Amino acid sequence: MGSKWNKWYLHGGLTLLGIFSLIALILSLVRIHNIIQPSENKYGLVFDAGSSHTSLFVYQWPEEKENNTGMVSQMFSCNVKGPGISSYTSNPPQAGGSLRECLNAAMRVIPPERQQESPVYLGATAGMRLLRTQNKSAAAQILEAVSQTIQKYPVNFQGARIISGKEEGAFGWITINYLLNSFTQYSAKDRDWIRPPSANILGALDLGGASTQISFIPAGPIADPSEALQFRLYGFDYTIYSHSYLCYGQNEAFQRVIRLILDGPVSVEVGHPCYPKGYEEIVQRASLSRNPCTKPLPPTASSGNVTLVGKGNVTLCREKLKAIFNFSGCRDPSSCGFEGTYQPRVNGKFLAFSAYYYTFHFLNLTVTSPLATVEKAIQIFCARTWKDLSTSYPREKPFHLKNYCASANYILTLLLDGYGFQNDTWQNITFQMQAANSDIGWALGYMLNLTNRIPAEAPQQLKGHEEAIWIASIFFIVATLALCLLILILHSLL
Repeated sequence: MGSKWNKWYLHGGLTLLGIFSLIALILSLVRIHNIIQPSENKYGLVFDAGSSHTSLFVYQWPEEKENNTGMVSQMFSCNVKGPGISSYTSNPPQAGGSLRECLNAAMRVIPPERQQESPVYLGATAGMRLLRTQNKSAAAQILEAVSQTIQKYPVNFQGARIISGKEEGAFGWITINYLLNSFTQYSAKDRDWIRPPSANILGALDLGGASTQISFIPAGPIADPSEALQFRLYGFDYTIYSHSYLCYGQNEAFQRVIRLILDGPVSVEVGHPCYPKGYEEIVQRASLSRNPCTKPLPPTASSGNVTLVGKGNVTLCREKLKAIFNFSGCRDPSSCGFEGTYQPRVNGKFLAFSAYYYTFHFLNLTVTSPLATVEKAIQIFCARTWKDLSTSYPREKPFHLKNYCASANYILTLLLDGYGFQNDTWQNITFQMQAANSDIGWALGYMLNLTNRIPAEAPQQLKGHEEAIWIASIFFIVATLALCLLILILHSLL
């Protein structure tokens, strides 16, 4: 009887060992992955201090980065009240004070625990570049004033500086291609981020108040290395042509046309071919002489006022606009823009923004149309009288309304005569100001490029159940010890 019970105990022990071993095997095969917390966002702020106004943009991106470049998106924007900071030469502290309202608003949208680490940059463009050429000390005082204001906030201030025109153009190029998924896009098929075909890369056309920029990837090598910029984004290298023309921004072009109109005998009244018929404007002659982009008036004609009378003459308007360009100095017209500047032939598709967009949006020309259609629409608009325009667009500011004819013709002159677009390449230009809920401009590209220098943080991991294999081992050891103990007991009883 005892021997029978002993055999039963032995059989039961072996069965128990088999059960424990099976459990251990199952636990060793089932690997429950670590649970990753949703990554928290980082934030960055960029002030775009342009010639006519300043805007603040707040960007966010996850702590994880795609191929060493942050996936940056715009979460907030604020237009600073008042003119551009270059206008505060007589009162630099006021330039700093003008930023406070937007900074206060930004502090309300960025989580308090993230503010101290959020980098803040202020980039000043053509307005400050012009001021620096006139009065270097005044430009430095304004930058110091805005710096002092920003430093009073709980942020990681990285400095205020005047960015070069080449940088302005290149960062605009980055913004466009980032927002339109030209650098990287998510593939549902591959379940991963992939690089689209290089043919999707767009060129950038930016028209500001004091300068204009063109940036694109040429069809061949860039012959002048000084006009080339290199970037590494999302694991790939890009070499682009980028050039900025100071004094060829829209507002400066208007002033230069007025200066041309005043050449000749001094008169109290002068016709302006780009202004609508019936429009009159009084201009101080001295204001033109103080402008670094215009040739000073002769001493005999530099004082007093002059009345500009609108003529609405499209042909003469185009002639005056073309006359402000310098097309001399080009050794090879096939690879030259203007001002004797090297430029490869335009290549690929382009996106035109800023003043390009605002003008063509007003004229309902943002939908791509043949060049002949665009020119005809501009001619019809320019033929309208001031009375007709002011009645038809009562909410439009007179400053903008009286300049739309000049602006439209300047855009045609700049793109066709300046950059070399033609009938067959005109339809490669798209006029757009927003994409993916973000404003198009240089600020996002600036922030995106800077994230390459912001270290990526590994996502925090919760303690998951990767320890299942350890549990299996413990089970196996316990089962083995229990079996050994059972065998010893049975052996002592036999």
